[in-house]
Amino acid sequence: MPPRRKPKSTPSYEMDSHLHPSKFRQAFLHYLEAECGMSGNTVKAYQNDITQFIGWMDSERISSVLDIDMAALSNYLQWLHEKDLKATTISRRLVALKMFFRYLVLEGVIPESKVDLLSSPKLWQYLPTVLSPETVDRMLDEPNWGDSYPYRDRAVLATLYATGCRASEVATMLLRHLRLDENYCRVLGKGNKERIVNLNPLAIRAIENYLDRERPKLTQRRDSDFLFVTRSGRALTRVNVWHIVKKYAARVGCSDKISPHTLRHSFATHMLAGGAEIRALQEMLGHASIRTTQIYTQVEHSRLKAIHSNCHPRG
Repeated sequence: MPPRRKPKSTPSYEMDSHLHPSKFRQAFLHYLEAECGMSGNTVKAYQNDITQFIGWMDSERISSVLDIDMAALSNYLQWLHEKDLKATTISRRLVALKMFFRYLVLEGVIPESKVDLLSSPKLWQYLPTVLSPETVDRMLDEPNWGDSYPYRDRAVLATLYATGCRASEVATMLLRHLRLDENYCRVLGKGNKERIVNLNPLAIRAIENYLDRERPKLTQRRDSDFLFVTRSGRALTRVNVWHIVKKYAARVGCSDKISPHTLRHSFATHMLAGGAEIRALQEMLGHASIRTTQIYTQVEHSRLKAIHSNCHPRG
């Protein structure tokens, strides 16, 4: 939650009837990062959502935030629905808009936020894509001598699946935070929250091979504090991690929708299937709310229902 502070008593810009939101966009993004402690990726997502809203305002010839009333907001919601966006996407854009207008209230730009009167669309519950343990094993075995950096790629895949980390968390892992002798690594998650993630023997072996056989060559021209690096010695980006996962998923015949988050989903579901407690899983994944973690109980329940239906003589 962002820190609470009192709104300015007198609107600073109340005499200006043309308060275009683009005037406040950069200050708002700085507020999210500096005062709310949001991560760079989250701030970027908010920036995209607010920029898209500003584009809609321009198309509707609305030049001032003072002109955003319930009628305008209803038109904006209708516009979003006509784009056939998912309910989750619309909900996220509304959250960004609410945060932006609350910021304008705090700064005394507007007296109140009409956006807070909007309710988010009912989020239909969806089940994430999960790979079978056998498919994950095939992916992890796929990097070979025909690839440019097979040891690094295998270590990245093994770490994603062993820890359930996000792509950005694996990309920013620091070498000094790695404790292979104690089977763990420290990672920095959303909101700059640090947590400990455990490494299994497969991931440890893959990382050791990468450190011994490949990383020294990659860091010859540039030393790096990061565990996983590119051929120039720079830290991998989450896009690099995304490409690594897509590359080997395609080789084993997986859907083109597979991403690093699929391995995170698979980790969580397989942990539950193995008997992990939901609260422990929440800590492993770095979820702020238990409700986010509970989606995986539904995935496991759906799997068990399918097994029952296929195997029971009266299924």
